[in-house]
Amino acid sequence: MPDPAALLPWLAAAGDAFPWLAGPLVVWWRGRDSRSLDDYPAALPAHAPLVSVVVPARDEARNVGRCVASVLATRWPHLELLVVDDHSTDGTADVARAAAAGDPRLRILDSPPLPAGWMGKQWACATGAAAARGDVLCFADADTAHAPDLLPRALRAIHDRRADLLSVAGRQEMDTFWEKVVQPQVFAVIAGRFGGTERVSRSRNAVDKIANGQCLLMTRAAYDRVGGHGAVRDAVAEDLKMAQRTHEAGLSVHLLLGEAQLSTRMYTSLRELVVGWRKNVFAGGREAMPLGRLGQWIFPLLLLLPALLQLYPLGILLAARAGWLHDVTIIRAAFISVAATLLFWAATYRRAGLSPLWALAFPLGAGTYLTISLQAIARGRRVEWRGREYVSASGAA
Repeated sequence: MPDPAALLPWLAAAGDAFPWLAGPLVVWWRGRDSRSLDDYPAALPAHAPLVSVVVPARDEARNVGRCVASVLATRWPHLELLVVDDHSTDGTADVARAAAAGDPRLRILDSPPLPAGWMGKQWACATGAAAARGDVLCFADADTAHAPDLLPRALRAIHDRRADLLSVAGRQEMDTFWEKVVQPQVFAVIAGRFGGTERVSRSRNAVDKIANGQCLLMTRAAYDRVGGHGAVRDAVAEDLKMAQRTHEAGLSVHLLLGEAQLSTRMYTSLRELVVGWRKNVFAGGREAMPLGRLGQWIFPLLLLLPALLQLYPLGILLAARAGWLHDVTIIRAAFISVAATLLFWAATYRRAGLSPLWALAFPLGAGTYLTISLQAIARGRRVEWRGREYVSASGAA
């Protein structure tokens, strides 16, 4: 039996490591309350409204074919698909037509010239919405793949929840090394901020609302009432801002998981990860900050904190290894902190269907996330995406 006195130093060290022990528990606790599209039947109603799926696409030849084919394979009987070609130079429209194989439900629209003050995605979505005939609008990114039961379940969820806006958080495809290392870092930060889907759906505060623009459904009445994408025309995180605006208009905003119904391949290389998240994490993340002006001031520190917390105890252990640090209590606390972080990431990767051994790469993931965040903070209101430069009007672009 171990000597209780021998455990006291470790207990003291565990006290010093409290933030690293409590942090993963807080993320788990906040995310535990979630609902899925699987909770809603895929049976078709007697009278199915027309659903207009709008896909904004700028240089998406790599992805749009899969998206088009998956949307047209839906079990929903009344559907039109509008792909808005946003001045692509890679044959996006041709790939979309080929994937549809003559299906008359597909329409290709050319996005008009981008007006001043608009971001390209919002302008393309607005163009599609203006041409759409459906009672329900579904905005979907070109890098998504839809299961046949996505729309039947989502429409049932809209009916049962009396939702004006419903978005679906699907499965994130992570195939390359850098995707597996970096993507979980970003999504863990988002999960820690917003919590589970029911927490988002039940929140009475607009700042706690979030939507996933990869698959966002709105009734036509709600979309028109909030001013459509024109109301969020200069927002980097237009999905988050649309959820906030919809809630502020007194309408109902809901979020559901749909890992079996929706999958997305956001980025495929380190460069794409850096450029993509650099666009979103700072300029878009500020819109999700509570505490008003104070929150805006402290947000850069909060953005960096998750990575710094992961890397700090590693620095302690390296300093001890090099002989620069000899405080045993601090070294023990660092050891406990690193062990807790490894366990958290092992569980996270296992939940994502990946080997828990990927947890060993968390220092590289945290370092990359830190680099992306520092670059985003340095750029501030300046945003670059798909060959276009934007300057946000509000700090959230």
